[in-house]
Amino acid sequence: MSEARTPAQIEADIVRRRDQLAVTLDEIGVRLHPRTIVGDAKAKARSAVDETAGRAFVAVNRKVTEVRSQFVDADGAPRVDRLVPVAVVAVAVVGLLLVSSRRRKG
Repeated sequence: MSEARTPAQIEADIVRRRDQLAVTLDEIGVRLHPRTIVGDAKAKARSAVDETAGRAFVAVNRKVTEVRSQFVDADGAPRVDRLVPVAVVAVAVVGLLLVSSRRRKG
């Protein structure tokens, strides 16, 4: 059988529960405040952007490393056999662009 509670115990229990309820309502008020909602949305968006930027950085870095490996050997020395043809093509393209632009002007 349970003990009979005194009016003072009942009143203390009511006060304690009222205080707990007040804390809970304050927490709900903070969570539902427009500034909190906007702040949470900004934080989520910032996190998504950071994650996307991080993935993009990794992808770009990987591609740069792949391209670099085509023109530089493991020791870091340039691979002349690959650089010369690329340089020749680049000079040819620039030359064609210059000739083309002069024909348009003249």
